Parts: sequence; structure tokens; C-alpha cells
Amino acid sequence: MKIALKLFMLCLLGLVTVTNPAFGQVPDEVRTEASDYDAPLDDVVEKRLIEERRVLPYQPIREADIFWEKRIWRVIDIREKMNLPFAYPEKPFFTILMDAAVNGDITVYSTEDDKFTNRLQSDEVASMGATVDTVITFDPETYEEQIQIVRNEINPEDVKRFRIKEVWFFDSETSTLEVRILGIAPLLDVKDENGNFKYEKPMFWAYYPECREIFARNKVFNVGNDASPNTWEDLFEMRYFASYIFKESNVHDLRLQDYLSGVDLLMEADKIKQEIFNFEHDLWSY
Repeated sequence: MKIALKLFMLCLLGLVTVTNPAFGQVPDEVRTEASDYDAPLDDVVEKRLIEERRVLPYQPIREADIFWEKRIWRVIDIREKMNLPFAYPEKPFFTILMDAAVNGDITVYSTEDDKFTNRLQSDEVASMGATVDTVITFDPETYEEQIQIVRNEINPEDVKRFRIKEVWFFDSETSTLEVRILGIAPLLDVKDENGNFKYEKPMFWAYYPECREIFARNKVFNVGNDASPNTWEDLFEMRYFASYIFKESNVHDLRLQDYLSGVDLLMEADKIKQEIFNFEHDLWSY
């Protein structure tokens, strides 16, 4: 409305001649004012709590204070109801992790092992899962047939599960059982030419302590309250996700599925979780 009024006043003063703004040239003064137009705020207030939040470092722990420790590997399936925020279409968790890896904001490592030994370059991560197809197109003027090479990027919907590597330990200084996540690995669905599922493979390992800054700058969808400024770092630290154990540290370095199957596998995973709880419980006398 202000732009139209200004244009009308300029025409009356004889400074600008516009016969039909729809077909003529728009004055530079009006064009500049239109480019400076601010988009409306899509909220009640501008929220900056997440941007200004500081990520608190972990409390330092002495090696002598740890007298019990166990490494656990878990799987997070984003199709479970509790894990649906991982697949939030506006910004899936995999997109946040992948963008940080490609841009070099975090360091990712090869899946040859899960000890963060072989570092991957950004171009190696960008090429993971991407496919190249040849598409036949036609020139709109000459109608000649042309062959173009199209690069298909990873669809976030093809990543349905994540692996988590964590360490449970008992700190004798504070007399508490604590857990710290060490790494996160997305599992990519590999499909055949017809789009049928074949298998899934881990793409890379991201070192979680290094990712905390990135996760703390990205808001996670809160099912119960849109105003709650929870972040992905909050979600992992509060353990607000559903998962199941598929491996624990053992002398043969075997996964549960290597020697169990079916219901026995699920019962063994639940048994490992219960043993960790019982360990802390049995340390106290009532």
C-alpha cells in the first residue's frame, strides 16, 4: 500500500511517468523499497534462546574414580512413536548430521571400526549414497534430443535407523552411575534397481562430544509444547528416545544377532539392560 501511494505521489509531481505499472518499468525508488521489505514473523515473538544457549562441558572425571565400566551399542528406530521427532519433515535429524559433516563442521570417521580411527573427508561424505543417472531431455526450441547427467542426493527417508555407541560407568567420587554417548552412525537403506530393500549399511561414525555444539543449535520438535526450546543435545542428554541393545562389550566381540535370534535376542537385550540397573541397585544397602 505504501509503495503504491509513493508511486502515485511521484506521478503527480511529474518526477516519474508510469503508464501501466503491470507492463512498464518500476522506478528504482520503488524497487529499492520493495527489496527492503521484511517478511512477517511466523511466531508470537522472535525466539533466540537456543542461539544464545551455552553448551556446558562434561564434568571432568579421574580415571581412578571409575571402577566399573561397560560399553553398549544401541539402535534407534525412527519409526517408533517416541522417535518420530527424528523424522520431522521440516528438518530431519539425518539432514542436520549430514549437512554438518559435508560442511566440515564436525569430523566423521569410517565404519571400518567404531573406534574413530580413519577420518573421512567432506567430499567422501557427500558422495555416500548419491547416485548418478542419465536422463533424456528435449531442447524446447530445436526439439533435439539431449542426454543429461543427473545426480540424485540421499533421501532422508532412506535413513530409518541410527546406531549409538555409549559407555556406562560408575563414578566413585559422586557415587553415581552415569552414561555418555561416544558416537552416532546413520544406517542407510540400500535398494535394488526396482526400489526394493536389500540391506542397510552404516554410513559413517560421528563423534558425539564434538557434535554437541551443532546439536545444541538445532531445535527438536516437542510433541507436547511448541514453545519449549529443547534441542537435539537436550534430547540425547535426557535420554528421551527409544532404543534397543544389539551389542555389549564381550571377549569374542560378537553382536547379539551373531548367536541369538527371534525372541531370544530381544530377551537377551532386555537382560543386559536389567543387569546395568541391578548393578547400581546392588551397590546400596537399605
